[in-house]
Amino acid sequence: MRRRDFHKLAGGAAVGGLVFTGVSVDLVNAAEAKTTDIRNLFESDDPEVLALAQRAIDKCVLEKLRAPVEPLQHTWVQPGGPYYMGQWIWDTMFVVDLLSILPGKQQVIRDIFQNYWDFQDRWNKKMPDYARDMITVAIKTAPQEERQFSQIPILAWGVERVYQRNGDRELLTQCLVRLERFHDWFWRERDLHDNGLITLGAYTGVLQHAKWETFDYECNMDGMQMTVHPRRKGPAEGAWYADICVPGNTAYLILGERSLARLAEIIGDKELAARRNKRIEKAVKAMRDHMWDEQAGTFLAVKRDSLEKIPVATIGSWIPLTAGVPSQGMAKRMAEVLASPAWQTPLPVPTVDRTDKRWKSNAFWRGDVWPSTNYQIASGLATYSHKDLAADIADKTIANAIRHGISEHYDSVSGQPLGIRDYCMSCTLVTMMLDGLAKEHRLNVRRGSRE
Repeated sequence: MRRRDFHKLAGGAAVGGLVFTGVSVDLVNAAEAKTTDIRNLFESDDPEVLALAQRAIDKCVLEKLRAPVEPLQHTWVQPGGPYYMGQWIWDTMFVVDLLSILPGKQQVIRDIFQNYWDFQDRWNKKMPDYARDMITVAIKTAPQEERQFSQIPILAWGVERVYQRNGDRELLTQCLVRLERFHDWFWRERDLHDNGLITLGAYTGVLQHAKWETFDYECNMDGMQMTVHPRRKGPAEGAWYADICVPGNTAYLILGERSLARLAEIIGDKELAARRNKRIEKAVKAMRDHMWDEQAGTFLAVKRDSLEKIPVATIGSWIPLTAGVPSQGMAKRMAEVLASPAWQTPLPVPTVDRTDKRWKSNAFWRGDVWPSTNYQIASGLATYSHKDLAADIADKTIANAIRHGISEHYDSVSGQPLGIRDYCMSCTLVTMMLDGLAKEHRLNVRRGSRE
């Protein structure tokens, strides 16, 4: 069952906002947030690019801001659609990244992050030591059930992106201690053999909940099972831990650790930076030693206890590029494979190798294409100097959105939109251009636009 189906609940008519089981959820400063003239923010010689950027800022960023509603005590970000009611981890970071370009949004961004730390406090009051400092996949609006599992750990990456854009040191003061505690929970509760590789899990013991910590329906999880902790024993222990380690979440945690270490250096906390760099070194070595597969030309999931590789490459296999995990030689091999027919669908990059029998061009994380993952893969390729391939992926993704509109994900053959229109993290269509990843589609921040 897809998460959108799981979250779908009967609703009522909305008056002045969205309605969820009797709770009105309003836009923040609705009249002000409805639109902003991006010509004051961005410049491009392509009117189609400007039109795409206008819609992304209005619909994927500003219109996703919501006024406080229990248990969220501050402005929060709704991803999109009437049944995604809560603030997610992964999705939200792409929104705050672009929101930080807009003038006067520093406090709004601090409030969005404060929701995570408020959850951390509520969670810690009722959980045992080993579970403390987790941040849930999504802080759901009441009366929805609290989620007992996490998600792709890129909160620190999001904080760094905001700081790079607006220089808000108060945000660093607010977040760094909390981020380290969250990262320490991740290593404690997901690196079960203390070898630098991350598994999945959920304190409910529900297999699908564990899968929701990463790219929901990746083919490398088809045989995954839930087990008890391999080392911790006790009468209260449950089957809360998956039996595989995935390259996507391991790489994302490394990415977050790199951001946290750099931010620690900025505020002068060298001890914090040293702690995080030690984690990075260990995890990078573990991924290279155990997940790298030369024949596949990428990183593969492995069995948690035996480290046996699971022979299918999925979208998570390419996230190590973004996190700076591969050596230069590995990155060159990854670029060769990404440029091959197995991954070069008419609209790249599909979420599983096209030669896999489970591939289907419109299948959810099993052959479709997502702007957010394309952005991160292109970013990684460019960092390793494979800029032409990065630009090809970025330009095709942007051109398809200009042709078909902004959507959650797309069919990798026809390019037809799938999922929710104007989904929040598809704002990465703009981020690709602002980061200089595209060649044909150019967009720049107008000088002085944030002053």
